Amino acid sequence: MAETFAQQRDRLIQTAQETEAKLPVRNDECKSRFWFQSGPTEYVYLFFHGFTAAPYQSEVMGNELSKAGYTVLSPLMPGHGVAGDWDLETLPPLPETAEVYQSFGIQWLEEAKKLGKKVIVGGLSGGGTLSAWLALNRSQDIYRVILYAAYLSSSSKVIDLFIQRGKGGFSWDQRIKKYRPGYNFFAIPALATLLDMGTDILKQDAKGPCAPIFVISSESDRAVGNGDHRRLFEDVNRYQPLAWYLIFDRVHDIPHTMMVPSEGMDQAFLLTRLTRAFGESSVTWEEVRAIATKLDRDTTFDQAVKQLGLAGKVSGDMNAAMTMFDKRTLILEDN
Repeated sequence: MAETFAQQRDRLIQTAQETEAKLPVRNDECKSRFWFQSGPTEYVYLFFHGFTAAPYQSEVMGNELSKAGYTVLSPLMPGHGVAGDWDLETLPPLPETAEVYQSFGIQWLEEAKKLGKKVIVGGLSGGGTLSAWLALNRSQDIYRVILYAAYLSSSSKVIDLFIQRGKGGFSWDQRIKKYRPGYNFFAIPALATLLDMGTDILKQDAKGPCAPIFVISSESDRAVGNGDHRRLFEDVNRYQPLAWYLIFDRVHDIPHTMMVPSEGMDQAFLLTRLTRAFGESSVTWEEVRAIATKLDRDTTFDQAVKQLGLAGKVSGDMNAAMTMFDKRTLILEDN
């Protein structure tokens, strides 16, 4: 007999609590976070946190989407958030094989599918790597995928070479220690695992199929390779018209941890608007550019939507989302 919604909800909560109690987790910020509604919802959001981080990164997004009436799942990633006196001699138990992340992602995707009609997957940094892999390998099960500063490569090829060949441990900049409820130390091969996944994704992306995907970058992000973000979008957009791309201008100074107010991102609420705009719209990239062209000619958003015959295809957050795109760049691309 199939589980009821309430039974599945209670099982997920209990399993997470029991598993994380046995680890145990470092602190409350590292615990899985779930925002359930009273029953199945139109959209179920599944978020994967970043490398060495924890589900606290989904707090703003989860709260806002829950208020909008959606179920949100943000599970603790494998090997993350475990309590211990970690240092360069005693490194935390992060996975060093891609299969561990991939199996985890599939497991949670299957859970999310039972909780609503449409699953939207999102991930920050290393969580974005897993989300991109799911977009390409489980496209039939996913309604939308949103990548926030996905780790497909580092900002420097020299750093990538170091990661690929490196052994031993590494420590994050100690100045950001106060912002990191997760790990400050990690084994270099653990990061190499995600870099290898990113390399494989970029080899696979031009072949299809791929779920509709929104790639979000920032020019101020010094951690990841924005060029590979653009490449992923362009490769996918050749056969997937529902693919968007946005890179925040350097003037906004949006950091790698763009979803997290406590880590320097004071515009995390804007990402919720972008997330809902993409998740709740059925607008192709060509149509996004057409809207931008209309807006550049002093047409209002509502007028543009009506003139382009897009009524019923755009989210209530689409107007706000368009203010974050560089409309001149979109227009030049269209020409």
